Amino acid sequence: MTSSPRQPQADGRPDSTDSTTAPGGESARGYLLDNARVEAGERFVQLAELFDGVTRGHFDRLGVKEGSRCWEVGAGGTSVPEALAAAVGPTGHVLATDINPSWLTVGNGYEVRQHDVAADPAPEPGTFDLVHARLVLVHVPDRARALATMVAALRPGGWLLIEDADTALQPLACLDESGPAQRRANRLRDAVRELLARRGADLRYGRTLPRALREAGLVDVAAAGTFPVGGPACNHLEAATIRHVRDELLAAGLSDDTEIDAHLASIHAGELDLTLAPLISAWGRRPA
Repeated sequence: MTSSPRQPQADGRPDSTDSTTAPGGESARGYLLDNARVEAGERFVQLAELFDGVTRGHFDRLGVKEGSRCWEVGAGGTSVPEALAAAVGPTGHVLATDINPSWLTVGNGYEVRQHDVAADPAPEPGTFDLVHARLVLVHVPDRARALATMVAALRPGGWLLIEDADTALQPLACLDESGPAQRRANRLRDAVRELLARRGADLRYGRTLPRALREAGLVDVAAAGTFPVGGPACNHLEAATIRHVRDELLAAGLSDDTEIDAHLASIHAGELDLTLAPLISAWGRRPA
């Protein structure tokens, strides 16, 4: 059933009334960077700036065109569903799903549903020309089940495109560790990685994608990597991420207010050339 997104509250944050929350505000599903906070919207904007061009290039390469049927898994924000809707036109169909679809917009050229790819069956199995997920499976404990659900949704000959980070492959926030501000940024990146690992994220997942797609029965498997270094989008993303997980960092004893405030001030001052973990994009086709 299509679900309408919850409307933002007065502070701009989506209404998370229906979400399941554990004591202390921790998501019962264990996802550290959940959609229920206003910082999630800031992160979606910057991730779109950094990676949407890469993702759209893969859509073109895999033959997304007018009339295609596409499923965007764990959509988060609106940018990728909107890009797919523009590509497939009025004769195509785009389904955008998320555990918490609060940031998605009903009636903007794509269908919105609440869906847990690791727990719910595939919607409309065997019908999609393309299934895509970006920065989703790395956070899902039962990745094999989620992957199987996405494969089941493909029509014969349809393509699966998975894009996920490998934070263990490149763990630094600042490649040029030239001073105390850069060393502090790298310490905090280590702390965030520790929080992710405690919540079940696989920090080495990106490198396994080609093998995972082959083991899922796909053919014509290939992959590529993207590695942004520096610039306003990296700065804004880092600041939003640190604000998002600040309470968790403090509660876990992995940082303190002085260190976090100093790091945010360095970002604001433009002192850091911040980077991200490589985004590994892997694709494969369901045999005809």
